[in-house]
Amino acid sequence: MEWLTAIRKCINFMEDNLTNDITAQEISEQVYLSPFFLQKGFSIMTGFGLMEYLRNRRLYKAALDLRNTKDKVIDIALRYCYETPESFTKAFTRFHGSTPVQVRAGAPIKAFFPLKISITISGGSQMDFKIITKVPFKVIGFEKEFSTEDCYEQIPKFWDEIFRKYANNVYAGKVPANSYEKAVIDNNIGEYGICIDDIGANKFRYLIAGKYTGGDVPAGMSVYEFNQTDWAVFDCIGAIPETLQDLNTRIFKEWLPGNPDYELAGNANVEWYDMTNSNMESPDYHSAIWIPIKKIIKSCYY
Repeated sequence: MEWLTAIRKCINFMEDNLTNDITAQEISEQVYLSPFFLQKGFSIMTGFGLMEYLRNRRLYKAALDLRNTKDKVIDIALRYCYETPESFTKAFTRFHGSTPVQVRAGAPIKAFFPLKISITISGGSQMDFKIITKVPFKVIGFEKEFSTEDCYEQIPKFWDEIFRKYANNVYAGKVPANSYEKAVIDNNIGEYGICIDDIGANKFRYLIAGKYTGGDVPAGMSVYEFNQTDWAVFDCIGAIPETLQDLNTRIFKEWLPGNPDYELAGNANVEWYDMTNSNMESPDYHSAIWIPIKKIIKSCYY
């Protein structure tokens, strides 16, 4: 499904289900995207998390119900998918700055209207990419779960932790001191950062990984296999992580909405890092983002 159409459709679906207890998984199924890609793209496009947007719309509608009806607070809370009046009051007060009782008495409310999505083309810069097909391959690495809410801040900390524990010594030329350091050097771990969306609940798996060459898999490390896939590959030159995060934002805000030929596919994307250059803060550091895609099949009418 075309990217802007998918975002608009998921907004309409949420609007139609403000009083139904729907999940990110159910929303993503409406537009045939993985929850990870949908939530990531939605946040970049709108500035709101997917479920944050849904929650804000419900709290605004709840405030209108308090103003315009005599329904009990507990009934309004249940209507907008809160299990208890206490949880509703807490969320309501945080959002509006007043309690439900105060709003019913005339306190001001915070408006939150349905989003209207459009694309604005500005500037003249071009996003260079290439389409490649890769045969099935396996990666091995260190895995951790992250939330889509704060992944931009937390993932760089994970890199620092793993390299400090397992990679700095061997990449400095020292002999591996344990099975983890051996796995790092044997499989070039650090070449890939991989986001995998297969656990739901607004979370995803992230692997600091390298191409698996076989052999033992130390306890706590993971192996993941990619099927044969077409990838859109975007090269990036500049200091990490800022330039790569900026490129990621441009892919979802500019390339996907403006590309008529390809759409997202699969449930994982790849960050590639040049392991021949250890200075990731260099202005000429080379990295890349791989996005799994498929060709849009266009109908022909005669």
